[in-house]
Amino acid sequence: MDERLTIEVSDELRQAWPQFRGAAVFATVKNSAYSGELWKRIEEFTELYRRKYTTDSIKQMPAIQATRQAYKRCGKDPSRYRPSSEALCRRILRGIPLYQIDTLVDLINLASIYSGHSIGGFDRDKIQGSRLVLGIGKAGEPYEGIGRGELNIEGMPVYRDAVGGIGTPTSDNERTKISLDTIHLLAIMNAYSGMEGLKESVDYMVGLLKEFAGAEEMDLVYFK
Repeated sequence: MDERLTIEVSDELRQAWPQFRGAAVFATVKNSAYSGELWKRIEEFTELYRRKYTTDSIKQMPAIQATRQAYKRCGKDPSRYRPSSEALCRRILRGIPLYQIDTLVDLINLASIYSGHSIGGFDRDKIQGSRLVLGIGKAGEPYEGIGRGELNIEGMPVYRDAVGGIGTPTSDNERTKISLDTIHLLAIMNAYSGMEGLKESVDYMVGLLKEFAGAEEMDLVYFK
C-alpha cells in the first residue's frame, strides 16, 4: 500500500448520528477460494447462535438496533434495505446456511454476525484517491451493489472515494470488491452503537484474519 488512505466522517452523517464510531483494519492478506477450518468454525458458531437468538430478539441487539435507527435518521427504511449484519443474522436464524464466497468474505461475514456490526470489505488497490468520506447517499446517485445491480442508496450511509460510493451497510460496491487476487485488504467495522464492545469485536476479526488469511503488516485505525 504505497499511499496512506485517510477516512473521514462528514458533518451531515455526524449530525444525523453522532454516536457513530468506526474501526478500519488495513492488512496484507492471502485469500483462498475455501477454508475447511474456517467453515468448521462458522458451523460451530451458527449452532450456538441459533440456541441464543431468534429473528425477533436480534432486533434488540444494540449494534443492530443502532444501525436500524441510524438508517431511519438518515432517511432510509431499514426493513426494506436491511443492513448486512442483520440480514446475515436473520439468514442463519431462519435455518439457511451462509453464502460461501471466498475466505476473506466468509470470515468478514462471521465477524459481522459475531459483532452485530456491518463490515465493509474492500480491495484497497481498487480504491481511488487517498481518502474515504462517510456521508449520506443522494437521490439518483449511481451505485452497483455486489450481486444486486443498481442499488438506491438515497438516505443510506455511504463511503465515497474519489470516484463515488464504495460501501454502504446494506451492500458494498462491485468496483472495489474483494476477489481471490486481493492482496491489500481494507475492512471497516461500522459501530453505529458507539465504542462499547467495539475493540473486542475488532480483535475477533483481526484474529480471524491472522488465522485464516495469513494477515500481516496490519494497521488499525479508529475514527469518528
